[in-house]
Amino acid sequence: MSSARKLVTPALVLVAVAGFAITARAQAPAKSGQPTPTFTKDVAPIFQRSCQVCHRPNSIAPMSLLTYQDARPWARSIRNKVVARDMPPWYIDRTVGIKKFSNDPSLTDEEVSVISRWVDGGAPMGDPKDMPSPREFDDLARFHIKPDLVVSLPADQIVPAQGPDRWVDVLVDAGLTEDRYLKAVETKPSKGHRVVHHSVQTMREADDSGPTSTLGSLLNEYALGKNADVFPEGAGRLIKAGTKINFNLHLHSIGEETAANVQVGLQFYPKDYVPKYIETTTTVGNSGERELDLPPNTDNVRTDGFTVLTRPVRLLSVQPHMHNRGKAMCVEAIFPPAAPAQ
Repeated sequence: MSSARKLVTPALVLVAVAGFAITARAQAPAKSGQPTPTFTKDVAPIFQRSCQVCHRPNSIAPMSLLTYQDARPWARSIRNKVVARDMPPWYIDRTVGIKKFSNDPSLTDEEVSVISRWVDGGAPMGDPKDMPSPREFDDLARFHIKPDLVVSLPADQIVPAQGPDRWVDVLVDAGLTEDRYLKAVETKPSKGHRVVHHSVQTMREADDSGPTSTLGSLLNEYALGKNADVFPEGAGRLIKAGTKINFNLHLHSIGEETAANVQVGLQFYPKDYVPKYIETTTTVGNSGERELDLPPNTDNVRTDGFTVLTRPVRLLSVQPHMHNRGKAMCVEAIFPPAAPAQ
C-alpha cells in the first residue's frame, strides 16, 4: 500500500509493483597495503553522520555509539551489520528510479570498507586529538514549526516493561469550530519517545462513521528522524470544523514501564485564506490487502495495483508501506501516449 500526497494543479497513472527482490551490493574486499583506520579519525565521523541519531543514550537503538568506549564492545557486530547492509536501515534499491536523496543515511562502499578494515585491524582507538567535536542533537520533543494548535492524547499510554508490541487507536477531538487551511503539520512524542516506534495520524470528519482503522485521510506520521511536513507556499490542507484526529500508535516495550504520549502540531494559514493549490492524500495502487494470494512453496509473487488520476496533479511525496512478507515495492508514473500528429 502506498500513500501519495498530491496538489490539485499532464494527468498520469500510478502503478505500485511489488515482488522483485532488491539488488544487493556486494562488499568489495579491502585493498591490501591500506593503513588500518582508527576510531577517532576515520570511524567516528561515519557514526556521527549515519548512526548516532538512533545510537545514543535515551534513544531507540539498543546501544550508544557516541564514544570509542561505547562502540568497541560491539565492533564485530557493527562490521557484520554494515557489510550486510542491514545498518544503517536504508532499503532503497540503488539501481532503479530515484537514486539520490537529501537525507540518505546509508554508507558508501568506501565507508563500509573503512569500518570493516577498522574491525579486522583490531578496532584501534587512535589519537584522541583526532576525535571530532560531539554532534549536537535536537530535543526529540521540539517542534520544527510554530504550531497554532497542539492536539495531544487525553491520557498517557502506559507501556509495560515486557510484552508484545501493541497497536493502539486513540480518537481525539481537535476542538476546531471553523474550517482552516494547514500550512504545516508535525507529530512528536511528548513522553516516552523510546517506546513509540511510530505514530500515524488520520483526520475523521464529523460525518465519518465505521471502524476507526479504516476511515479518515492521512494527516501526518511520526518515526524517529521525521520532522514537519511543510507545504509549498500557496498550497495547503483543509481541516474542517469538528474534525477528530485518530492517533494510531505502535508501542514497543523496552524493559521498564514507560508512560508515552504523542502530540500533533498544526500551523494554519490566516483565517479566510484559501490557497491556490489544495493538498490531499490518497491511497494509490492498492489492489486490496484481503485479495492478496500467496501460493504455497512459491516466491517472488507479484501484485499490481493501479490508480488513475482524474485531474492534473503535482506529486509531493510517496510513503510506501509493506509488511514482513514483502520483498520490494515501487511506484511508477505511466503517462498516456502522445496524441497522433494531425
